[in-house]
Amino acid sequence: MDIQNIMRSMLFGLVLFGLLAANSGGVSSISAGLCQLYTMVSSLLAVVVFVLIVVAAIVYAAGQVMGAETRARASVWATSMIVGAIIGIVIYLLVPMILGTMLGPQFEACGYSLTG
Repeated sequence: MDIQNIMRSMLFGLVLFGLLAANSGGVSSISAGLCQLYTMVSSLLAVVVFVLIVVAAIVYAAGQVMGAETRARASVWATSMIVGAIIGIVIYLLVPMILGTMLGPQFEACGYSLTG
């Protein structure tokens, strides 16, 4: 199979996926979509950050038992996971403020109050 056939198949799949996604119910308004985004971020991101920190600790500890090269790689992987967790925490803290600014009073319907 040559590269052109592969590219055509990928393009066809992408177009088909776009048509199917456009046909689904989706959300009725932008504010409802942003509310769903906030709900997803607030429920999912905290778990992902926790898992990243735990896995980073396990990788770092396992790397200390191995040889020098594996120890160095494990240290880099663990550091990358910790940085990813920190970025996740920043996103977790900034998304409510940004969405609150965009939506204003409608954002309180999502379960978040700008006043505290």
